[in-house]
Amino acid sequence: MDFDLIIIGSGPGGYVAAIRASQLGLKTAVIEKGDIGGICLNWGCIPTKALLKNAEVLNLIKRADEFGISYDNLQYDFGKAISRSRTVVRRLTNGIRHLLSKNEIKYITGSAYLEDNRTVKIHHHEGAQITTLKAPHIILATGARPKAIPTISVNGESIITSREALELTTVPSPLLIVGGGATGVEFAHLYKAYGANVTIVEKMESLLPNEDEDISALLEKAFVLQGIRVLTKHSVIKTSTENGILRVTLQGPQGQETYFCEKLLLATGVEGNIYDIGLENLGIAISNGFVDVDEKMQTNVSNIYAIGDLTGKLLLAHVASAQAAIAVDSILGVETKPIEYNNMPRATYCHPQVTSFGYTESEANSIGLPVKVGMFPFQANGKALASADTYGLVKIVTNENTGEILGAHMIGSEVTEMLPELILTKMLNGTVDDIIGTVHSHPTFSEAIREASLGARNRAIHI
Repeated sequence: MDFDLIIIGSGPGGYVAAIRASQLGLKTAVIEKGDIGGICLNWGCIPTKALLKNAEVLNLIKRADEFGISYDNLQYDFGKAISRSRTVVRRLTNGIRHLLSKNEIKYITGSAYLEDNRTVKIHHHEGAQITTLKAPHIILATGARPKAIPTISVNGESIITSREALELTTVPSPLLIVGGGATGVEFAHLYKAYGANVTIVEKMESLLPNEDEDISALLEKAFVLQGIRVLTKHSVIKTSTENGILRVTLQGPQGQETYFCEKLLLATGVEGNIYDIGLENLGIAISNGFVDVDEKMQTNVSNIYAIGDLTGKLLLAHVASAQAAIAVDSILGVETKPIEYNNMPRATYCHPQVTSFGYTESEANSIGLPVKVGMFPFQANGKALASADTYGLVKIVTNENTGEILGAHMIGSEVTEMLPELILTKMLNGTVDDIIGTVHSHPTFSEAIREASLGARNRAIHI
């Protein structure tokens, strides 16, 4: 069968690329060896956010007395939370299936293999049948998978990844989570809300190594207040099983420590799905486990493009979708604007939430920029006080001379919904002065953005 474009992978990169291609008149096929929607919709972004909503509701109920509400015999069922998350997943994946059909995109289930730069062979799961497709352009959107750690062997039972965790119907406790970052802290918050004894281990100095130091420190403090044990600068050197209990040996600044737990959840990063798809047949360039691409998402093989986690640029679903549109437009010769990865939003959905973009304060200082920081705590925000959710702050990193926004970093309730205002201002070449000149509704959490902007200009009002 001949197509104008073949896309391997149906995650937020693959299915968006397919729809965009169809809109532009390309006869398109999508090949998926797993579940439609990829890891994000099935075993990542969506089910975890559904579960975190459950955790949010549960934690609020536990605080009911603060609001003058009392109850007897609180009961909660983690199995039903898992069931709800799967229902949400099915609704979204069915929606994607409908969108592909609506746009007349051929969806094929099977494992794809690049025979050459224009030929893809598909090995179907239901038997030995093989289908051959041809197209002048191919987009690779195969995503990524958990990265192997030499001292930790995932067995799907006592040692698991987030994939297995999302099928557990009971809460594991004690639980050891290896790896900070978004995945580790989100699962730590979730399981703690449901009563687990949780310890999180991170080999770097901060719980969120890629975030601003102040923000990471505030999250670590929040976790400790919640009863989550946080061990930074620690790593796992050995695991073993004794009488059905997992024994984990940790190495930290003070020496070795032994930890016993029911399960170990590995959340230490990913590597691109570059194996068994024929990349070696074409000599496609790979660096550090990810496919190399240029600003048009083009690989070193001119008619083959790669998008999403496979590229290792910034492993986020919305980045994959942005890359998808650029790849398709580039194929058709439509002028594209390179992605400014430093302007891409980052979000972590534990409680308190963390979100950011751009330079951290230390990064801006390290490259010699004239830095001025504006900060505003939610403790001084009327809406936060009224909502009984005052932990956290807004931190804006600016150029002291021009007011240019170099980066923004937030921790607090629903801050992931607040960041686009700052990114848009940055992309339109605006400054904190423009934010100061924008009247924000009162009372709202977003007023903290304006207050932090005022602080960056030494004009703070409410602090």
